[in-house]
Amino acid sequence: MSTPSDATSTDLNGNSHPKVVSPYKLAHVVLRTSQYKTMLGFYRTFLGASVPFDNGELGFLRYDDEHHRIAIAGLPNTEPKHPLSSGLWHIAFTFRTLEDLLTAYTQRKAHGILPKWCVNHGPTTSMYYLDPDGNQIETQIDNFEGLEGADAYMRSHSFEENPIGVDFDPDELVEMLKKGVDEDVIKRRIDAGPRDLKDLPAGIVPVA
Repeated sequence: MSTPSDATSTDLNGNSHPKVVSPYKLAHVVLRTSQYKTMLGFYRTFLGASVPFDNGELGFLRYDDEHHRIAIAGLPNTEPKHPLSSGLWHIAFTFRTLEDLLTAYTQRKAHGILPKWCVNHGPTTSMYYLDPDGNQIETQIDNFEGLEGADAYMRSHSFEENPIGVDFDPDELVEMLKKGVDEDVIKRRIDAGPRDLKDLPAGIVPVA
């Protein structure tokens, strides 16, 4: 297995550069599964996605201008996900507005898809779900207009003391929005004292 070195990288013309060129976007995520039809149907509903390709064992899901953002692969000999294995923890999807986030929540709720954890992290207002294989999915909105505000919050004492966040009831947020409470007010995280990874709810961090 290769490991990063201290060597200086170069471009195609031999010019020295301190770091590797970064990609301009994350293209897609592929999920391996033993229950192909169930997983494809779940993500189609969850994301309000179209399926431009499905051959019964490989399916692509699209919800924006990318040809596919999620792929589902039904591979033989796939074993159930071990909840304590290392690796990818969750996939996150960002919505433009709080109204969009909460509308998607109510629409999924009508399909029987409910979040396992709702939390205001500070930089984001987030809801966490589990897919049929137990993979975690985060849906979120940014609580700040740009990186400057988010970075400032992450440097604050409040975030240092509690980088996890403060839980919320999504139905309460729905009612607040319906009553005309300003979105910035709803997104503002309250201070609730120290919290760390040991305080995450069951199902989000499985135990042995």
